[in-house]
Order: sequence, then structure tokens, then C-alpha cells
Amino acid sequence: MLSLVIVFGGGGFVVNRAIENANRPAQEPPSITDLGRLASGDLYAPDPEADLLKAEAEQAYRADKLKKDRTGQAGKGLDWVVPEQAPAGDGFPAMNFPPGSDPSPGSNKATAKAMLASFGFGADQWGCLERLWHKESGWNERAMNRYSGAYGIPQSLPGSKMASAGADWQTNAATQIKWGLGYIKGRYGTPCAAWGHSQRVGWY
Repeated sequence: MLSLVIVFGGGGFVVNRAIENANRPAQEPPSITDLGRLASGDLYAPDPEADLLKAEAEQAYRADKLKKDRTGQAGKGLDWVVPEQAPAGDGFPAMNFPPGSDPSPGSNKATAKAMLASFGFGADQWGCLERLWHKESGWNERAMNRYSGAYGIPQSLPGSKMASAGADWQTNAATQIKWGLGYIKGRYGTPCAAWGHSQRVGWY
């Protein structure tokens, strides 16, 4: 029943879900599940709630793309936008981006490539990571998914999960990349496994 609502009511889902995820109350306490993950040290375990949001967002994106294709409008190909503020949530206030912090996809790719080995990934994994994060965010550290509210280069949901890699997660590409590589290693094992999952279901 939920999928029917999403397919036929994608626009309403998009607006409500993105607003809900990007503007969660800053004082909201961590959930019992989040506290359990922190206590166990497993920050990259499957998160059923986030996974459901990703799947719903993918359905809404496909529904909107189908609608655009039927009306003759070309789809954008990427399902992210660049907000004026980093989203709030999980104790982090919304934050205006400082001037002069324009994203540099080429520089961000170089940073990620240099970090691969420190996470135990060989050079053969680079192509998969490059394609994965191009699909997710265009390698833009300020990208926010308009359907789910996922944020940053690795599209963390919510974005504040990346705080485990650094307090500057909202604007620092290196912090986001560090978190994203840890997430991929902890959840999928390798970038190519994550890319394969993304190709099968539309998210990772």
C-alpha cells in the first residue's frame, strides 16, 4: 500500500520527507538504536529505518522521472540539490555555508583516491567508488537528496551520522569521505560491492 502512495503521490512525498529529514529538531535525543550502535562501536551496521527511507526515496525519484519522461521533459539524471544550509538534526543546528567554500569535485576525488589504501582498498576499487559517489552526489560535499534529505558526498542519512568522523561534517569533504569509506567498508566490504548493491536497488 505504501508503494502505491509513493508512486502516485511522489510530489507530496518528496516535499514532506525532505523537510522532515532535513529539519529534525536540533534537541532530539539519540534513539535507543543509535545509543546501542555507539555503545557497541558498530557505526556502520544496517539501519532499517534509513534503508526504508532510501528505498522510498528511490521509488519517488523513479516515479517523478517516469512522469517527466511521459511529458517529454528530460530527467536530470542526478537526484540531489545543493541547499543554502546544511540540514539540522540529531543535535546539530542548521548551518549557513561560509563564503568561498564552493565544491571542487576534482579535488574531492583526489582526496578520496589518496584515502583508499588507508581503508584497505586496492586501486582496483577506485572506479567503483568514483561511479558510486558521482551517482549519489556528483562529488559535491553540499549535495542534499531532494527525496530523502540524505547529505554530502556519501549521502549519509541523516547527515549528522558523519559527525563520528569529525565535527565539520557539514562542509568538510575530507571528513565526509572518511566517514563514507568507513561506512562502505563496515557495511559492504568494498566500494565495488556497494556499487553493485546500488546498481541492483538504486541506493546503498
